[in-house]
Amino acid sequence: MEKRRLGRTNFEISVIGFGGIPIQRVDKKTAIALIKKAKEEGINFIDTARVYGKSEELIGYALEECGRDNFILATKSMERDYEGMKKEIEISLKNLKTDVIDLYQIHNVKSKEEYKKIMSEDGAYKALLEAKEKGLIREIGITSHKLHILEEAIETGKFSTIQFPYSPVERQAEDLFKRAKELDIGVIVMKPLAGGAIKNAELSLRFIVENSNVSVVIPGMAKIEEIVENSSVGNNYRPLSEEEREIILKEAEELGSEFCRRCGYCGPCPQGIDIPLQFIMEGYYLRYDLKDWALERYKTLKAKASDCIECGKCEPKCPYDLPIRKMLKRVSKNLG
Repeated sequence: MEKRRLGRTNFEISVIGFGGIPIQRVDKKTAIALIKKAKEEGINFIDTARVYGKSEELIGYALEECGRDNFILATKSMERDYEGMKKEIEISLKNLKTDVIDLYQIHNVKSKEEYKKIMSEDGAYKALLEAKEKGLIREIGITSHKLHILEEAIETGKFSTIQFPYSPVERQAEDLFKRAKELDIGVIVMKPLAGGAIKNAELSLRFIVENSNVSVVIPGMAKIEEIVENSSVGNNYRPLSEEEREIILKEAEELGSEFCRRCGYCGPCPQGIDIPLQFIMEGYYLRYDLKDWALERYKTLKAKASDCIECGKCEPKCPYDLPIRKMLKRVSKNLG
């Protein structure tokens, strides 16, 4: 497995990491098997979060079986104030069954107001700094879907890593990543398949790894075959051919900019609409020659795009500022 230095942390980590969102869907036995397989394939970086359901707990059980010392462990919290973050760190340590967390990140900062709160006298950063001084965590990072937040954060010298979406369809952070490397800040790439919208997974991962400013990419994995396929990109890395580059960039172009990454932050919908699922069904209908299957599946949904009353509660929650109401109208037009 190709290893890269995670910026000033000096952690030598596998270029393919283990994204911990989907593991929350499996049972304890499966979680242990997944982490064991990740270790066998050379993956030594695990990223999870407090808000990922049972993810921390399941990873904790797996680390007991597979050896905590075999992994660089990262988690994160949405708490913004001092007391809240202090409690979150304690919970993470307990869930992950460890005495120290290698990287603790401030999760999904959405606005300058949130950032100011985090960095204030009573903010979450103070709790992380204290935890670092006590040896409970080793490094502090920050994640966001907003470019301007991380552009400001990296210049402060207070963060060892950043985490941001990047893929052939989302390339807006390339200058940010270049600057981060100049400042010796580690770059963690999330949403490498654009929330599942990109189907050529191998080509997308290889495209990302080609960027030497990227330290690690963390696709979410909940199946053994996913671990094998994704880790092979780091174990047998080869640059994209011109033909492969053309294929993945064409797919990115076809996706455009108005597409759902399936992060789920838009919910819950007051009308009970599973918003990401509407766009998944539309994708199958429009792009993958599964029109009949998509229509049949769509008809079984209890709440459909057509049930949207345009209350707009979803849109402020979307980290990508998608015009969800307009997009749901499009789904309704396409699928009925």
